Amino acid sequence: MLRTLGAALAAALALTGLAASAGADRSPATTTTLATAATPAPTPTFACPPALPVSGQVTGATTTSITITYWMVLSPPCGYDPPLVVSLFASREDATGWRDPVAEAVTGPERSGTVTIDGLAPGTAYWFRFGDTKGVRDPYVIGGPARTLSLCSATATIDSRWGGGFVATVTVRNGGTEPVPGWLVSWRWSGDERIQSIWGGVAEGSGQDAAVRNASWNGTLAPGASATFGMLVASSATPAAITPVCGR
Repeated sequence: MLRTLGAALAAALALTGLAASAGADRSPATTTTLATAATPAPTPTFACPPALPVSGQVTGATTTSITITYWMVLSPPCGYDPPLVVSLFASREDATGWRDPVAEAVTGPERSGTVTIDGLAPGTAYWFRFGDTKGVRDPYVIGGPARTLSLCSATATIDSRWGGGFVATVTVRNGGTEPVPGWLVSWRWSGDERIQSIWGGVAEGSGQDAAVRNASWNGTLAPGASATFGMLVASSATPAAITPVCGR
């Protein structure tokens, strides 16, 4: 009887193993999922606003100085921190190329204010540019011409006229308290005027921009003194007036 019971138990265990094996075969296959690396978000590009980082204009002048008022509109990285360096140039071409500044001045610590540049020549035009004390140059603003006041003044009268031209006399006067070592009178023609001959001065300039400097014998003017020059001008029409500016 024990032998029969043992055989039955062995048969039962065998059937249980077959069932387990069959169940394992029916279970779904195990899959492995590979993790995909996340794509990093692009770093945003900083863009400066469309504004001038610094601006300025001439707000005062004497015979030997120019005062410039400035505004620092933007801070780094789009602009500058004070102080600023203001550079003066003798021509727009020099200012454009940052060549041979004739004078410089450093502003105060304010983001807006004024700076005065001294030691300049009377009656002279200058162009200005901005930079900072670290050597960074502003690429945008070229201000000018900024002109110092003249020691002299000039007036013109038309003495006679006809169909093809006229004769005019220009008087140069020193209205200051210091001697004028030399003078240059300039003006702009309104039409096709051309100087044919001149006396008491030396003609310069070209086209519509006329200029006459002193002769070798009448350049120095004491305070209150004056000098004159005359000119014969060819023109299809006589201008109503000539408005000369005296400088150097």
